[in-house]
Amino acid sequence: MAKQLTKEDVEKIKPDVVVDARGQSCPGPMLEAKKALGTKVKPGQILELLSSDHGTRNDLETMCERSKGKWEYIGYYDTGGYDRHFVKRHK
Repeated sequence: MAKQLTKEDVEKIKPDVVVDARGQSCPGPMLEAKKALGTKVKPGQILELLSSDHGTRNDLETMCERSKGKWEYIGYYDTGGYDRHFVKRHK
């Protein structure tokens, strides 16, 4: 189950790349995240993905788990209208 972050948690995270996938349904947000993690986010950096598709919560976590340590799903913050997801790239 995806980790829900608190407002205090989110305030401590400084994303390096932000991708807005709000309004897209699955698999749109996942494709946007994968593309950014492969091209825009460098090792050690953090991606913030904005998504209004709540399925992204579990899908993004699963994608990171299957990356064999390449990506780490930090968690998401529910703003009330959309989620802010955070992923750290390791490799």
